[in-house]
Amino acid sequence: MTSSPRLPEPEGLREAFWALQQRSADSPEAYAEGPATLHADPDGLLVGHEEVVAALAARPAATDGGRLTAAHVQTIDADHALVVSVTAPAEGGRGQRTQLWARTQDGWRVTAAHATGPAPALDTRVWRVVGDPLVPGASEGPLAGETLAVKDLYALAGHRRGAGNPAWLARAPVEKQHAAVVSSLLDAGADTVGLTRTDELAWSLAGANHHHGTPPNPAAPGRLPGGSSNGSASAVALGHVSIGLGTDTGGSIRVPASYQGLFGIRSTHGAVPRDGLLPLAPSYDTVGWLTRDADLLARVGDVLLPPRPSPRSAELVLCRGLLTEADPEVAAVVEGWADRVGMVVREPFDTGALPAWRQAWSTIQSHEAWQAHGRWLARHLDDLGPDVRGRVEAAAALEPDDVRRATALAATARRRILELVGDRVLVLPAAATVAPRLGVGPAEVARVREATLRLTCLAGLAGLPAVTVPGRTASGLPAGVCLLAAPGRDHDLLDLVRRER
Repeated sequence: MTSSPRLPEPEGLREAFWALQQRSADSPEAYAEGPATLHADPDGLLVGHEEVVAALAARPAATDGGRLTAAHVQTIDADHALVVSVTAPAEGGRGQRTQLWARTQDGWRVTAAHATGPAPALDTRVWRVVGDPLVPGASEGPLAGETLAVKDLYALAGHRRGAGNPAWLARAPVEKQHAAVVSSLLDAGADTVGLTRTDELAWSLAGANHHHGTPPNPAAPGRLPGGSSNGSASAVALGHVSIGLGTDTGGSIRVPASYQGLFGIRSTHGAVPRDGLLPLAPSYDTVGWLTRDADLLARVGDVLLPPRPSPRSAELVLCRGLLTEADPEVAAVVEGWADRVGMVVREPFDTGALPAWRQAWSTIQSHEAWQAHGRWLARHLDDLGPDVRGRVEAAAALEPDDVRRATALAATARRRILELVGDRVLVLPAAATVAPRLGVGPAEVARVREATLRLTCLAGLAGLPAVTVPGRTASGLPAGVCLLAAPGRDHDLLDLVRRER
């Protein structure tokens, strides 16, 4: 450890630095209290002691931070110093860490840190298979020059579908042809970069895969990315690709778009062919995609969606009751968007039926998932993550009467939702909360899931298209505004978002 020749090394700094190396260079205990504390690494920037500690504590403990090969101190004054260190990880390459240290009443603490490590050849949290490109698109077309991430539920010729589960991948056949939607995007000129991670069988909204880890959320470091199209969403948010192809059964486009500050669309149920898509619940499964800008979202729609019908009314309706289903900071984002757009009609909405509608939706989803995959799932319960296993076991226990009652209630809900929407555009939160922190307990994950599904089930029950527009809370976290319209009005929603972006 060398020091700047101009000023002496501050007393006690060397001992504090070496003590930290013995624990972990990113030990949360090393960081100073206060809102100005910073930590940055390839997953993003964390601001404030609370955010830093929560994010670092949720990460797996490092077993080998690497051999320290150099450390240099640049003294600022007797109570502050900059330390730059270099490590040699066992897996090769070099890591570097820059830390600003300050003497506090609790001793020397890190007030700001920036860490880099050897660049991974493949971030396996995001990608299962990747190429440069993996499958080139047509040389000309409306999407020429765009790049595509494909959720690992779609068939890609020459590759197997992993569905987010290693046991499933091990028995999957090599696909002989592309899924219909993948072929359409390739023909339009988009290059397929690779297959992205998904929550197991797409049966989750969190984005934390039990087997492969949690993809980063660069828009909200230290927080969940949202699922189940989590890999495709992260690939877009990280700038790896411009288009993320996913699916939306119960919110798997809308939630990651909301959590990661992206534009996203769940297309009208059945509007985009699902040939070559592994099902979860066919009554609700839809094709969806995510982008970083509204124009590209709409251009993909021009390729995939049926021809444009005659435009219809764009009257916007904000139902106050639906806002109360979201946390106040998220509801404020929706209200703020409506105020900026203007001419939004505000109406009451009785949310009393929402819990029952959401339960009916879940019962039908569970029943259809068991019908589609029950034989395999019954033999592989031990190969599933605990959250998905719990849903599978509940699905296996459903009685025929449960399904009949749910089907009848879902039909009633569909009629009422279609009456509510009519020829208008419904404005509501895309997700009930901001992205939960990494490492949050199962009870909080379940609460967030339940609250969000009460909102997202509306589109599923009625087969509606839903477009997510990114926004930010007062504290700077991403939160999405969702726009719903009648079936077949996908282009109207995309045009609206492109105008109002």
